[in-house]
Amino acid sequence: MSTAWKRWRDYVTIVFGVALFVTPLVFGDTSRGTATTTAYILGVLLILSGLLAAAIREANTVEWIPVILGVSTFISTLVFGFTAVTAVAWAAYIVGVLAVVNAGSLLRNVTGNRRPNLA
Repeated sequence: MSTAWKRWRDYVTIVFGVALFVTPLVFGDTSRGTATTTAYILGVLLILSGLLAAAIREANTVEWIPVILGVSTFISTLVFGFTAVTAVAWAAYIVGVLAVVNAGSLLRNVTGNRRPNLA
């Protein structure tokens, strides 16, 4: 099993959170209240979930947090209705999908090792 602070996928989750957090600043969409606030909050939550997952010695159920946040990030544009803010909406779509794929691949590897030997 992996040890704490050694899994690269946890650092990628942190990078996704930073990317989502800075998207409104980079593209100048800070005047859109709902879109900007959502990007900031979900970006910080992705950063914190990546740090939490990296600090845990073994990859376990904590790895589900980035998956849930990735799905939340993807659907946030539809739920909060900021699809017209294209830069933030596209960032939410891309980061959401990549966060799910990234954390899901680690979960697949972890649960793949726990399959019972039926032979």
